[in-house]
Amino acid sequence: MTTEQRRILVIGIGAGDPDHLTLGAVKAIRRADVFFIVGKGPDKSALTDLRHSMLEEHAEAPYRVVEVEDPGRDRRPGDRSAYTSVVQDWRSRRGDIFEGLMRDEMAEGETGAFLVWGDPSLYDSTLGILSDIEARASFSVTVEVVPGISSVSTLAAKHRIPLNQVGRPLHITPARRLPDVGQNDDGDIVVMLDAHESFTQVEGDDVWIYWGAYLGTPDELLIAGPLHEVSDRIRQVRAEARERHGWIMDTYLLRIVDSPA
Repeated sequence: MTTEQRRILVIGIGAGDPDHLTLGAVKAIRRADVFFIVGKGPDKSALTDLRHSMLEEHAEAPYRVVEVEDPGRDRRPGDRSAYTSVVQDWRSRRGDIFEGLMRDEMAEGETGAFLVWGDPSLYDSTLGILSDIEARASFSVTVEVVPGISSVSTLAAKHRIPLNQVGRPLHITPARRLPDVGQNDDGDIVVMLDAHESFTQVEGDDVWIYWGAYLGTPDELLIAGPLHEVSDRIRQVRAEARERHGWIMDTYLLRIVDSPA
């Protein structure tokens, strides 16, 4: 018996600027027959709308769009083991949805695509979930990854700074691990997924922050300066932006410097 084949494209679409789509991403979009869009609810409808506008400009008809809602998960702070358990549960439920989409919404010979914010390799669950599906599904899955411009590279470009200093490493960490990374000052730190303003816990008059939110979008916000001087301003701007939009996605770089880059 022949095993059914599912061809999946995981396409990085950048941090929010439609012009950040690479030529490779555009070519991949034109190859897909069906696009799976995972919504984040009405508060983040702008993220779904941007995906649709990209498809309207670049996808080749006829194509289909299948939308599903992302299963919610508990985002309250907790210890590491509790956090890991919550994420594993969320990924499992997401995987069940993805597997159902691939099984029920794709015809034989079609190519499906997930449009992933930024780059699929950086703090995104899609590749890991698809790997789990490959191991258990009743059909065969072939995955092709198209890299994208991440929020990290966009942050550096907008602030006109290199991500690393000469001869020194760069750490990229979720905010919950910032205290662990911050114990070692050997290098700069890019912080993502900071729901609790962890930068306020960082001490030192020689620490600079390069902060950005809604990077690449018309709502983009940028602040840079000595952390002890701009921390309160970032908190205020962040709170106002969250109130205005109902959500916020921000990224920042922390750097020990004698003078700004």
